[in-house]
Amino acid sequence: MNAPNKSGWKPEMTADGETIGGPPTHTGNRALMLDEALIFEIGDRNTTGVDLPQPDLAAPNRLGGLERKADIGLPGLSEPETVRHYTRLSRQNYAIDLGLFPLGSCTMKHNPRLNEKVARLPGFADLHPMAPTSTTQGALGVIYELAEWLKTLTGMPAVAMSPKAGAHGELCGILAIRAALEARGDARKVVLCPESAHGTNPATAAFAGYEVEDIPATPEGRVDLAALEARLGPDIAAVMITNPNTCGLFERDFRKIADAVHAAGALVYCDGANFNAIVGRVRPGDLGVDAMHINLHKTFSTPHGGGGPGSGPVVFSEALAPFAPLPFVEKTADGYELVEEETAGEHHARSFGRMTAFHGQMGMFTRALTYMLSHGADGLKQVSEDAVLNANYILRSLEDVLFAPYADSGPCMHEALFGDKGFAEGMSTLDLAKGLIDEGFHPMTMYFPLVVHGAMLVEPTETESKAALDQFIGAMRSVASRAIAGDESLKTAPHYAPMRRLDETLAARKPVLAWADPGIV
Repeated sequence: MNAPNKSGWKPEMTADGETIGGPPTHTGNRALMLDEALIFEIGDRNTTGVDLPQPDLAAPNRLGGLERKADIGLPGLSEPETVRHYTRLSRQNYAIDLGLFPLGSCTMKHNPRLNEKVARLPGFADLHPMAPTSTTQGALGVIYELAEWLKTLTGMPAVAMSPKAGAHGELCGILAIRAALEARGDARKVVLCPESAHGTNPATAAFAGYEVEDIPATPEGRVDLAALEARLGPDIAAVMITNPNTCGLFERDFRKIADAVHAAGALVYCDGANFNAIVGRVRPGDLGVDAMHINLHKTFSTPHGGGGPGSGPVVFSEALAPFAPLPFVEKTADGYELVEEETAGEHHARSFGRMTAFHGQMGMFTRALTYMLSHGADGLKQVSEDAVLNANYILRSLEDVLFAPYADSGPCMHEALFGDKGFAEGMSTLDLAKGLIDEGFHPMTMYFPLVVHGAMLVEPTETESKAALDQFIGAMRSVASRAIAGDESLKTAPHYAPMRRLDETLAARKPVLAWADPGIV
């Protein structure tokens, strides 16, 4: 009897049992997941998808010399073709609305729809940066109230709201530190960055003109306090520490580190990207922090990229508050005022200047404040507790199949770290990640932090249920077991994604960034 295969095709057999012919030629489409061509390959440059009347060539030319001189090379498609093309492409994207996004150190959490509704309210969504302050009192009030929340949650007396991203905020903090040192005539040249810091930390310090030196980590993944103290001296301007660090661990000696740094005349910058792990539980100001940026998308659930500028507010200690950038919002008896010049007041009296021309992040401000007001102080505390609980559930559920280098250092914080130790020869973290795509998940962060070989950094966030975590854990266990067993099929994964496995080295070295007509090039 001729049995059909999984595709439903039934082979014809000879009397000797040999197959006649073969299955139908595969087009590249898989059920409803279509193999989509480029829009230039779909459309025809010599046609258009709409009917337009012929222009009156005898009519006066009103283009002022700006009329088209040659074919601009855009494809012509009908409306259904255009809609289908972009809809098909959108279905090939992974998104938080499809499933868990386990990117470690990125915090890809669910963005509540309520936040989106508020951000679209008239007066916020259509606000112009040049509008008179008398007409923007509500928006200024949002910025002011959000700033007050951030100061309260961090225990810091001042905050700059203008930085537009985490790395932008890092630069803001380092520029304030430099301004403070210059004000006292102290020309220090070196910034210390522990091995467990975010990669943007040394990049920011170098961009600001400082020399950067590493501080090693202890075997348990935390800053080596003794090594740090031994390096402190009159040439050290600041220490940039990520806390919780990129190994997913809280720096228990942070207060001792801050005291030692201050005793040496230097300042403490804390990378607050991982504030979502401690919000409501720890105030960085109590730890001796002088400057810290906060990623609103990570802690307070604003979109991570897209939709306009992001937001990376920076909180400052009393020592740095006078050097904070302009502008800032001040509450007066008559309402809210946007202060754009240096004042003689306690804060911003010796501002280093501006980070940006305008506050362009109203969409981020409104979403973040909505999130804060929805949760309240107790709710935000539960946010960090749930994030830590979920990460530890991931860690303990996978440590028997994946190498967890710091599992014996105690509970992790908001992210769990694994390595490739124990994989079969020839198997890599990349192979596991490609196999995870076939399981329906976006891969976790790979090869970061650098202190762990073949690192896999997983952050489940607080918005995932136990059922969602169990589904992800099951997928990870399956793929990890295949990597340990040396399953060669992982070397060619993914097999079910819209695109084949790419040559990532070739793509990085020889990227094709624009389509070119093969008939022309």
